[in-house]
Amino acid sequence: MEIKIYQVDAFANHVFGGNPAAIIPLERWLPDDLMQKIAAENNLSETAYIIKEIDKYLIRWFTPAVEVDLCGHATLAAAHVIFSHEGFEDNLISFYSPRSGVLEVERENDGLLTLDFPKDTIRQIEISKEIAAGFSIAPIEMWKGGSDYIFVYEKEEQILEMEVDLFELAKVDTRGFIITAPGEAVDFVSRWFGPRVGVDEDPVTGSAHTSLTPLWAEKLNKDKLTAVQQSKRSGKLSCKIVGERVKISGNAVTYMIGSISI
Repeated sequence: MEIKIYQVDAFANHVFGGNPAAIIPLERWLPDDLMQKIAAENNLSETAYIIKEIDKYLIRWFTPAVEVDLCGHATLAAAHVIFSHEGFEDNLISFYSPRSGVLEVERENDGLLTLDFPKDTIRQIEISKEIAAGFSIAPIEMWKGGSDYIFVYEKEEQILEMEVDLFELAKVDTRGFIITAPGEAVDFVSRWFGPRVGVDEDPVTGSAHTSLTPLWAEKLNKDKLTAVQQSKRSGKLSCKIVGERVKISGNAVTYMIGSISI
């Protein structure tokens, strides 16, 4: 059996930037264990599987270790594949995730792709030394979202210089950890770590910005924000609060088109 596969750099306008994702179009779902094995073999932070229906695309996301509820960069990458390689002519794609519901991606006039995702519900909690034990610098605030813990810091420099103990992070029962601070050239910066789900550090995490955008929108008293996720590859995002939704915009570029032999 031959299966088509694309590899796309999301939240980037050039290859070797942003966050790479594998996108695999299917006619029907493969067995779950096989989809997980393919994701592990790809060894990218996310592999997304999509199925075209009459009025929408079904989508599921797998890290090398588990299936996850939501992934921004792989959804952006999937939209790029559909727009650029799968013959889709409209400017709005409707995805449906069994775990996260309806997700839309719009192609803007300037070439940006804009995700329309549900806004995360976040709450401030008491700082826990045990939960924050994996980070070399103590946060000034601690928040909890639907999937991740969020640690707030005073300066961008602290985010860049942070030393991380992945063994300690893996002890905590959570999808991931976000560290964030005000940015020097953008509204806020962040990094994301998820060793428990097989992703030590993600280069650019779209879904994390469903938590970060409402947090910084309230702190900065603005509904349109610019962001950079700091990593070796890095990525820039434009974020906007629209009611109970978050719109997250970025570019994507194709790195590879190939096939899987099973």
